Amino acid sequence: QLAGLAVIAFGLWLRFGGPMAEFATDKKSPELFFMGLYVLVGAGAIMSAVGFFGCCGAARESQCLIGTFFACLLVIFAGEVTAGVFAFIGKKVAIEEAQKIYEDAYEDYMKNPVGKVNSTIYRYHVALQCCGKGNVEQQTGLPCPENIQLPKASNCLVEIQNVIDTQLRLLGIVGIAIASITIFGMIFSMVLCCTIRNMREMI
Repeated sequence: QLAGLAVIAFGLWLRFGGPMAEFATDKKSPELFFMGLYVLVGAGAIMSAVGFFGCCGAARESQCLIGTFFACLLVIFAGEVTAGVFAFIGKKVAIEEAQKIYEDAYEDYMKNPVGKVNSTIYRYHVALQCCGKGNVEQQTGLPCPENIQLPKASNCLVEIQNVIDTQLRLLGIVGIAIASITIFGMIFSMVLCCTIRNMREMI
């Protein structure tokens, strides 16, 4: 249950508290990346619910509930492995998608550097602590954060790649940790189930 709640909190933090949250405030957002976060939060919710049933099964010494707990953990483990493979394969697509969003905002700003377009690209610059997408000449007239330093000043596309790489690395670490907990949960649930069965046979 605690692991499930931790996964939910981590997924929500990446979605609403990290730098990538700025991409979700616009009409366009890197759907592939956020889809992975929604799957993570969903897995955390399922883990919490399954943990509750596992506690009930252990408290009541019910082989049926513990067996169900094992089956649910097996499904969750398979889902985690699938999500990990999906994230690894889709990393390049997620980066390109996020970079395209910034480039579109950049082009919109160049066509109409006032109002909402101005605030949109400024939000990206503040969140990523960068300005522009290629060289110093492309920063002319851009709403850049204060005290920005080179080389970040001209590499927003690079910063986007770094942010997504970092976030996906964190997801990978959390996924490995949760998968390890899931494996131990399956092992202990089977040991407990066998122990309960042996005790009843002795009685």
